[in-house]
Amino acid sequence: MKGYAVVDVETTGLLPGMHHRVVEVAVVHLDAHGAVTGEWCTLLNPLRDLGPQRIHRITAAEVRRAPTFDQIAGELSAQLAGRVLVAHNLAFDLGFLTAEFDRVGVSTPLELESGLCTMALAETYLDSPSRSLATCCRVAGVVLDHAHSALHDAHAAAGLLSVYLTRCGRPEPWSSLLSSAASLSWPHFDEPGRRPVRRAVAGAETEHFLARLVDTLPRVHEPAGAEPYLAVLDKAMLDRYVSLSEQDELIEVAATLGLDRETVERLHLGYLEALAAAARRSGWVGESERAELRDVAGMLGLPDDAVTQALSSGKAQARRGFRLQPGDRVVFTGDTMLPREEWERRAVRAGLVVRPDHVSGKTRLVVAADADTLSGKARQARERGVPVITEAAFHRLLAALDRDQR
Repeated sequence: MKGYAVVDVETTGLLPGMHHRVVEVAVVHLDAHGAVTGEWCTLLNPLRDLGPQRIHRITAAEVRRAPTFDQIAGELSAQLAGRVLVAHNLAFDLGFLTAEFDRVGVSTPLELESGLCTMALAETYLDSPSRSLATCCRVAGVVLDHAHSALHDAHAAAGLLSVYLTRCGRPEPWSSLLSSAASLSWPHFDEPGRRPVRRAVAGAETEHFLARLVDTLPRVHEPAGAEPYLAVLDKAMLDRYVSLSEQDELIEVAATLGLDRETVERLHLGYLEALAAAARRSGWVGESERAELRDVAGMLGLPDDAVTQALSSGKAQARRGFRLQPGDRVVFTGDTMLPREEWERRAVRAGLVVRPDHVSGKTRLVVAADADTLSGKARQARERGVPVITEAAFHRLLAALDRDQR
């Protein structure tokens, strides 16, 4: 069957030869007349940090359990086989796909000469002031929702190709490519691959990590014996976000201590009460403080009225929690929202020691744009029990350090 495979990739950077990787790939099938006949898309775990997340908006939490490229290479090959490869800026997408197949030792017939570039064809079939995907779609009347989502961008490029097909006449100037695509030799994979994993749907509910606790574990009657769990919880809540790796660690510690879900929920309520006690001790508890406590309650799987209960409780002692001290070593990793040089200057001004090269047992913190980052430094930190926190959390810790030094 003759037709087209319109592809788009989202990547950790611009150059596949500089160790950048594909983090999302999508394929939209068109028949020879330009009608959509199918789609396929998956996130990919690149086994490294995700690069400019502000552009592609993919989080490390999403890709952490996604397949690696070698696990979907067979399915992707089947999606492309027998069709003319199409992309907006074909050289870019082709370069990354070729590099990914090369990494797993697979030879493919991915060649610029055998594909179509909707960006290059815009010069012939569109009167567009720019060859960007967004501008071409606007001029052609093609809908482009959620730019820098591989599937949406692939559908947009497919829409452009459909417009070109109505304007190019018959036979198409590239009709020979349709004929030769079927004869190109694509590799066959005997082993079944992993199922695709798509981006999370905005607003979709996810199961709370406490649901992974086995309710039938032996009951721990003395919560004070669960201090190791609270120590891990302290570290996890530094940035008011429980990353997937921290969820795994909390579940593992709870299971090791024999904590069932009911006991853990009591510990979480006690933790919230301690935070509320600290807020009361610092002075008036306003709406911003209550909002932060509500966020914490949600992350800990506590009910909506838990904050009111925590603020009215007089039992809990305030927890001092984690504090930075002058001379502490910090490491930055990944593509941070604020330039890394600026964070390093702020850290040094606060009396901290910045170690850009590696994480050691003496490292106090690792700072990243995404607390779930898959960077090598983050992996080293988790192996050593060093907290990995967001830039916002680091900003709060710097402010606390400044107050402590006054």
